[in-house]
Amino acid sequence: MTSSYVIRGASILGASPADLFVSDGVLVDSAPSNAEVVEADGLVALPGLVDLHTHLREPGREDAETVETGSRAAAMGGYTAVCAMANTSPVADTAGVVEQVWRLGREAGLVDVQPIGAVTVGLAGKQLAELGAMAASAASVRIFSDDGSCVADPRLMRRALEYVKAFDGIIAQHAEEPRLTEGAQMHEGEVSTRLGLTGWPAVAEEAIIARDVLLAEHVGSRLHVCHVSTAGSVEVLRQAKARGVRVTAEVTPHHLLLTDELAASYDPVFKVNPPLRTAKDVEALRAALIEGVIDIVATDHAPHAVEDKECEWAYARPGMVGLETALPVVLSVLGEQWDLIADRMSRTPARIAGLSSHGLSLRPGEPANLTLVDPAARRVVDPSGLTSKSRNTPYAGTTLPGRIVATFLRGEPTVLDGKAQK
Repeated sequence: MTSSYVIRGASILGASPADLFVSDGVLVDSAPSNAEVVEADGLVALPGLVDLHTHLREPGREDAETVETGSRAAAMGGYTAVCAMANTSPVADTAGVVEQVWRLGREAGLVDVQPIGAVTVGLAGKQLAELGAMAASAASVRIFSDDGSCVADPRLMRRALEYVKAFDGIIAQHAEEPRLTEGAQMHEGEVSTRLGLTGWPAVAEEAIIARDVLLAEHVGSRLHVCHVSTAGSVEVLRQAKARGVRVTAEVTPHHLLLTDELAASYDPVFKVNPPLRTAKDVEALRAALIEGVIDIVATDHAPHAVEDKECEWAYARPGMVGLETALPVVLSVLGEQWDLIADRMSRTPARIAGLSSHGLSLRPGEPANLTLVDPAARRVVDPSGLTSKSRNTPYAGTTLPGRIVATFLRGEPTVLDGKAQK
């Protein structure tokens, strides 16, 4: 395999064209001998994207996704690292399971797969999982989440925040007060009333975030809020950050673009947790991302088998695939603000996750983890053309800007000319 490359004429973060030189996995300051040339005229070079919220489904639901297929989808989306959520079967609540996911990621070799451990045993919200053992494992877990379920018990949440403080870990909360969302099918509001569907009120998210930032402040620990979806949540986070609470937050691409009006079609592809909200919420989320109240974009890539999505709305599983469309969606929302995009989709998520070799500047001496984007390209999303095992994309038939042309992981291409290399 060639290990030396000259990436010719790339625009680094939208600046004037320059050449990038890659040798033995790192960026170097001059062209290596016998290097392969990658023509990058008109392409923008970004540090490899980092996703803090990916569902890879393995072990247990390999019919929907595997570590390998999800890693390939991530590479096709410009990612060089992803954090794999714990709601697998068995749940990633022990050192053995997180090490299995970590090893599968290493074997695939397409992106760095960093497992996220469960906060509670079996995601049941009753007893803390083996947080210390997972942190000490080969996978070196530092983020813990029951995503898909909320750690609703405040005493248990406090204990979790206190426990991970010993090794500067993070509790990533799926903010949903379950007693307020029982039977919920979509956002509670005008559209749910019109459709006759049980609503998921914004306050169910906002109340948990408010509680948890107070707990994190009291304990002095690190809290991360998953998939923020409401304008009210933004205000809670803004106030917490102003007080110096150690809280970070993410927003998904679909919550930056789509609204609850899409539920009127009763197409289960638009069913997601938290649900799509109102246009007012979308506007607030976009502003918060730009301002930095929301720190990062995370995909919440949630692949599902056909039978779990192509059914009646009430019985469909919530979730959308997102790794391969995330950057185009963000580009459509933010425009060509390349440094901002690099910060929200690479530098800051890498810092939060403690992935020290990712999210770095594209300068000599740094690991060659990068992606090349064609900003002039336009793509009509075709579900059958996705690399993921699953097809539950909400963007089918939508024209999105930007195309991932190449992705390099430690100097080796995982994608070239828009095609997977493994």
